[in-house]
Amino acid sequence: MSVRALIADDEPLARERVRTFLAAFPEIEVVRECGDGVEASAAIRELRPELVFLDVQMPGLDGFAVLEAVEAEAAPAVIFVTAHEAYAVRAFDVHAADYLLKPFTRARFVRAVERVLARGADARAAARQVAELLGHLRARVPDERIAVRTGEAVEFLRTAEIDWVEAEGNYVRLHASGASHLLREPLHRLEARLDPRRFVRVHRSAIVNLDRVRRLEPWFHGEFEVVLEDGTRLRSSRTYSGRLRDLIR
Repeated sequence: MSVRALIADDEPLARERVRTFLAAFPEIEVVRECGDGVEASAAIRELRPELVFLDVQMPGLDGFAVLEAVEAEAAPAVIFVTAHEAYAVRAFDVHAADYLLKPFTRARFVRAVERVLARGADARAAARQVAELLGHLRARVPDERIAVRTGEAVEFLRTAEIDWVEAEGNYVRLHASGASHLLREPLHRLEARLDPRRFVRVHRSAIVNLDRVRRLEPWFHGEFEVVLEDGTRLRSSRTYSGRLRDLIR
């Protein structure tokens, strides 16, 4: 049985890599390649492929937004392909077919495709899984775990274990239990994934877990020094001090 596939990635070399590895699967026909999210969304609705290799970060629409625009009955099986491990938990938790972290090997790619083909007869099950993904995305449920790379592996860190987060350029560093983890994701994007009842921005470059705050020391002009349980001191800025004043009240 032929399986119609679509490749969506803004990097031409990445699309070529997927296409090259797919040569080992003559039963899979690539019906289109797309270089941005808007094109991918339109192509999925038009062509209704059974399988999509989908990058997460693309111009126009990101991979998750692409799926949000797809009707449930047209939902394909999805293999996420991305260089950003930050999205791994989000994909696994909602039962995506698989998640390939760049740079992936041929063997890892083959395993992912074989997993999809093994359940290919139940196309409705794949559609239900992606429909579940769409519902999850629309609900915007805060993440309970964050995927961080440790050497060649990916470790799952519970968000409740995070003490505080600091921006490092376009990345963030997570501080948890005396260790730190660099995450290739900007601070504002990570903030959107965290529970606002537990995490609060105290500075344009810092977020704290309120459960880790030991005390607040008044500073100048309505600012505070935020002292954490481990002794870490962070200066709040006036812009972000309102939530801290609410805690005092």
